[in-house]
Amino acid sequence: MKKNLIAVIILAVLVVNTVMTGIMMFVVIPANQKTMALVGDIAAAIQLDLGIAGSGTVETATNNVAIADIAPYNLTEELTIKLKNDSENGDTGDHYAVVGVTLSLNTKDDDYKAYSEAIATQEGLIKDKIIGVIGSYTYAEASSANTSDIQAKILEELQTAYNSKFICGVSFSKWLLQ
Repeated sequence: MKKNLIAVIILAVLVVNTVMTGIMMFVVIPANQKTMALVGDIAAAIQLDLGIAGSGTVETATNNVAIADIAPYNLTEELTIKLKNDSENGDTGDHYAVVGVTLSLNTKDDDYKAYSEAIATQEGLIKDKIIGVIGSYTYAEASSANTSDIQAKILEELQTAYNSKFICGVSFSKWLLQ
């Protein structure tokens, strides 16, 4: 008799558990989805960075290329770049930027196959464009500038140099001003 009573109690608890799980599925989860949508809308309204360091929004960092279609290319070494002197404002010291650069390559672009294989041999040309852009800033300008503006200028220079948009983003793995 006691075994049957325990089996009935276990069955009753099982039914209650199933009912509570069903209630949770239809009440709590839709409310949570609405909350997540609201948080996403607020983040978009204040243009909150969604995970790409120093790149503003995801759309500006990769020009709307899906993450699955991006192949990162890390420059082999960090660059130490002398910044432009700012003697007009009384700053006569030498300042440098130490930068680690990663390029985002669009694998779906028509020019990807042609350029991606030779990009390692052309790294000197890429570094020259990066040095030219960053070296045009003074220490004060580089300190106050948003890194996404500098990245956009580097991207524009590289796309102009290659006459292609297979490079869809530039990001800094390191950004240090001295």
